Amino acid sequence: MGCFFSKKSRRKSPKKDSALPAGDESATGNDLPETNNTALGSNSNQEAPKQYSWDKREKVDPKDFMLTGLKNETVGRLPGKLNGQQFVIQDCENCNIYVFDHSATITIDDCVNCRIMLGPVKGSVFFRDCKDIKCVVACQQFRTRDCKKMDVFLCCATQPIIESSTGMKFGCFQYYYPELAFHFKDAGLSIFNNNWSNIHDFTPVSGETNWSLLPEDAVVQEHVPLPDPESEFKSVRISSEASRSIVPLTKGGRRTESEESCLFVFFSGDYTTANARKLIDEVSTKGFVLIQTKEVSMRPEDVNRVFQNNAESLTEWITKGPVVALELNGDGVVEACQSIANEVFNGTKVFVSESKHTSSRDVDNFFNFADMQMGL
Repeated sequence: MGCFFSKKSRRKSPKKDSALPAGDESATGNDLPETNNTALGSNSNQEAPKQYSWDKREKVDPKDFMLTGLKNETVGRLPGKLNGQQFVIQDCENCNIYVFDHSATITIDDCVNCRIMLGPVKGSVFFRDCKDIKCVVACQQFRTRDCKKMDVFLCCATQPIIESSTGMKFGCFQYYYPELAFHFKDAGLSIFNNNWSNIHDFTPVSGETNWSLLPEDAVVQEHVPLPDPESEFKSVRISSEASRSIVPLTKGGRRTESEESCLFVFFSGDYTTANARKLIDEVSTKGFVLIQTKEVSMRPEDVNRVFQNNAESLTEWITKGPVVALELNGDGVVEACQSIANEVFNGTKVFVSESKHTSSRDVDNFFNFADMQMGL
């Protein structure tokens, strides 16, 4: 960017002034023409500092985006306080920490005996050198290093990674507060893409198991209690009940009780998420189990590979947006899902496995494709 400079007027020396014709006072150095004075005045106005867009931004205090050196406290951030910024938690002991907002990344270092709830994180959540932590986390990437004894209720879009960590236990994310669905959207996360049980141990030890799954009936509130009613979070309506969770409760990598599974796919529309939730409610009341879910975009060639004989009638529907797929499990689940599709979702474009003899192939074809699509 160029800079503006004004030339200084060069005063004439007395000798040169005396050489001027007598009586020609208008030409002396002390009497510049008015037009020059006006021009100098306008130049000085132009030299005032310019205002740029970044000069007008609200100043950020780094202390608002970190919690450090705390002990025996209930702390955190209310909705709207982080608004997509990075956040740091470090050197905290025996604290209850609640972050009811979406953020860019969060690092947690050197914390001991803490209960932590983290709202949706667009990037990574990284725990380092932590011990005796119980937490609820939603993020794009999850990683731990040099950690011991952590219970994690997780929603992770990619494969969670542990490194040099022991005593790690994982369960499915179960949480609700009114702004949570919007925070998932702001963070670019789908509630249907959750790989909470697909753990990769970067440093496995032969003959030892560094991680396991929490009991299927594990209750979030017994690990991460709700905030004290008298705390600063008393205005936030919170629930950790599975039935109210924004993220569907899935069985994940746990062993299924039945060999019969069914693939149920919703094609993009105005009520895709609501329809998927309604289906989950319907099958749950009938005693069936939700194993896994995925939300992915598909191309025509993907439709041919995944849906095979049914591809022709489905190709036009994948142009409208991502599809949401669910794997449901239980004896008689295929017939039940077909009945639900006809009675509850009549008029909605869906795919349902046609037979229990081919349903396993449907499930494998779709979820293998989805995992490849997402780089899992």
